[in-house]
Amino acid sequence: QVQLVESGGGLVQAGGSLRLSCAASGSISSINFMGWYRQAPGQQRELVAGFTRGGSTNYADSVKGRFTFSRDNAKNTVFLQMNSLKPEDTAVYYCAAGNWGFHGMDYWGKGTLVTVSS
Repeated sequence: QVQLVESGGGLVQAGGSLRLSCAASGSISSINFMGWYRQAPGQQRELVAGFTRGGSTNYADSVKGRFTFSRDNAKNTVFLQMNSLKPEDTAVYYCAAGNWGFHGMDYWGKGTLVTVSS
């Protein structure tokens, strides 16, 4: 069982930056898929950035070039660096992990709210 706790959300002006962190209770080095998702009010949850144990990272088109996923296996922590934030990035951001694919993640954090003001 892996527990995930997100932090780093908050209120930021458009054009600003935030860095989200996700601390895992157990080792993440053997987990096949890790990702950051977000859900805006009235919208479905979407995958923002996904990382596979093989080393590949993919991003939603809407955040490419602005968001960067990274991980620190020694600290069992993953990060999402978010630059050039836009009001449409406002959402609750969730960290997730699993071994069967981005559409069937096993473990989820409770989320952290990011609000981008115009």
